[in-house]
Amino acid sequence: MIKDIMNSNEAILPNTKQIEVLKENFPACFKEDGIFDIERFKEYLSDKVTISNEGYGLKFLGKNYARLLASVDTTTVIVPDEEHNNKPENKDSQNIYISGDNLDGLKQLLKSYAHQVKCIYIDPPYNTGSDGFVYNDNFNFTPEELAIKLSIDEEYANRILDLTKRGSASHSAWLMFMYPRLLLARDLLKDDGVIFISIDDNEQGNLKLICDDVFGEDNFVANIIVQANKRGQTYKQLAKTHEYLFVYTKNVSTELNELNKGEGAFDKQDNIGEFEERELRNRNPKFGRFNRPNLYFPIYTNPNEVDECGYCPVSLKKSEEFCVEIMPLNSEGEESCWRWGQDKFNRFNNPSQSMESEVVAKKKSTGEYGCYEKYRKGTFKAKTIWYEDDLVGDLSEEDDDIWEETNVITEQGSKELTAYGMGDAFDFPKPTYLVKKAFHIGSNDGDICVDFFSGSGTSFEALMSLNAENNGTRRIITVQLPEDLDEKYANDSKTKKAKTKKVLDFLDSVNRPHTLDQVGLERINRAIKKIRETYPDTTAALGFKHYTLQEPKQTTLDKLESFVPENQGMFLTNDILTDFGTQTVLTTWLVRDGYGFNADVKAIDFEGYAGYYIDKHLYLIDPDISKNAIAAIVDKYETDGTFNAENVVLFGYSFVWTMTEELKINLARLKDTEKNLRINFDVRY
Repeated sequence: MIKDIMNSNEAILPNTKQIEVLKENFPACFKEDGIFDIERFKEYLSDKVTISNEGYGLKFLGKNYARLLASVDTTTVIVPDEEHNNKPENKDSQNIYISGDNLDGLKQLLKSYAHQVKCIYIDPPYNTGSDGFVYNDNFNFTPEELAIKLSIDEEYANRILDLTKRGSASHSAWLMFMYPRLLLARDLLKDDGVIFISIDDNEQGNLKLICDDVFGEDNFVANIIVQANKRGQTYKQLAKTHEYLFVYTKNVSTELNELNKGEGAFDKQDNIGEFEERELRNRNPKFGRFNRPNLYFPIYTNPNEVDECGYCPVSLKKSEEFCVEIMPLNSEGEESCWRWGQDKFNRFNNPSQSMESEVVAKKKSTGEYGCYEKYRKGTFKAKTIWYEDDLVGDLSEEDDDIWEETNVITEQGSKELTAYGMGDAFDFPKPTYLVKKAFHIGSNDGDICVDFFSGSGTSFEALMSLNAENNGTRRIITVQLPEDLDEKYANDSKTKKAKTKKVLDFLDSVNRPHTLDQVGLERINRAIKKIRETYPDTTAALGFKHYTLQEPKQTTLDKLESFVPENQGMFLTNDILTDFGTQTVLTTWLVRDGYGFNADVKAIDFEGYAGYYIDKHLYLIDPDISKNAIAAIVDKYETDGTFNAENVVLFGYSFVWTMTEELKINLARLKDTEKNLRINFDVRY
């Protein structure tokens, strides 16, 4: 368990993960001594890939260290909030709130959710110098150890470690903080996954470079400009009104969702349905007969057949009925062109009935006829500027279906928290609307969405609200650092103490511990109550489960270090299980083995001894297993046709050597039964 991971981490290098991928996919490129043959590797790529010698790339102090942080496994255990999780509204929920460092959280999630997440939204520290960004290094490498692992000298190692310990606001410190998290985030995403990242000017240039490095330049979608402040921050030469929202996909072929227009988007209706009238002439002056001659042709209409909407049928063939010619001319009489070619025109036209045709003619106020499309599409592509639209005047025809943007400003996020009674808890919280819009664009029903900088819990509320509106089934997983607010208060400047004190008083009023994640939990609970009131008939799942990532205490680590299985004899001398608890060990293992936080594990009574069974795994955690319990386990295998656990996992600290061997001997008999099972024993420490 923990000791096994610690032993494994000792051998981890910055490129361990990459080497493993190469060995799995290109074994022929490795020589007998383990040396990678780059020339042979090039041969594999030569027919499909252009190999560039260009030296451009992202470099910063501590990049290899950041890769190392992404590679070493987490030693945290997952502690379930059993009281909360067993409530009726939560026990079947697949929404997850994790209290813990997000680097550990991502590593735990990858064990069960690798390549399963459709959409990620994060609002990381902006590194403004005043946003409380502090780099926390929990690995405690010595300069000597780090120098060996990274193949660098100790002076360089000291420079890296200095960044991790002093809370530096340098660009290198921020990059070193973000890089491993983005590397892990990419591994979470499905092949068609997408990530949205909020940022401001302090690091937006570096964020673009680091995302190009992690996700690939080809997978850059857009840098959305978001109006964050209507009035502008006037402390600099220009009043700053905007932030950024970077969008990257896992794969260049990923298609993002369009936005729904909503009710009232169409102003006309026929016997087919609602529509809006759009001129068929191409109004872009860059296109006309001069460069699109195939789109310049006459269309004929029958002026004597007019439906109740004032539309006339059209045809490409002139006849006695279709006698009025319509050409694509602008208001100045200049030759432009149609938006459709003749083939598409014929596919969507019914010249015998304008009420069933998608293209019609209509008489203008000038007495001339124009040709129009009945546009019925109920969605539109999201734009790359999100703003409060009442500030920009009249929208063009192409933009008149834009979502109401008044709620993207940061002030709206503060108002939302204030309404919940926690307006001072977070600086510049993102508004629910902004995140909801990202989730709408980037995910569909049934998909998993993730936010590993959960903060005030905006993402949780955004997704639950999105689900409640249309009885959706998206799932959300968030991670928030349980920052110690008492420690923060003690170290705050005089100007910040009053604000932190308000947060502490709020937590006291709701009887919650003094950590920042508790504010998020309280906000989510209040948001759920509000959503239920707003959508009383929704069938969407609005509950969630809560887990805490916990590092073992030093006393526990000492016990782990001193435990020697061979010295236990007939009796255990070190009760390590009491430091963790059975449910913590079980939850940690279920996630490790790919079953996730919502595993449908069954507790089985073996003559008074509890075993836990799911799929191909039987977990034996508690001490004091008896011979009768072992016999009951064997009997379960032999008599229950549905019980086929191929892996028996033992919590090594709970078993003396004699009982472990007796269990192995008895289960070994199963290979000679009808099931012919070969049981794999996995003793974890």
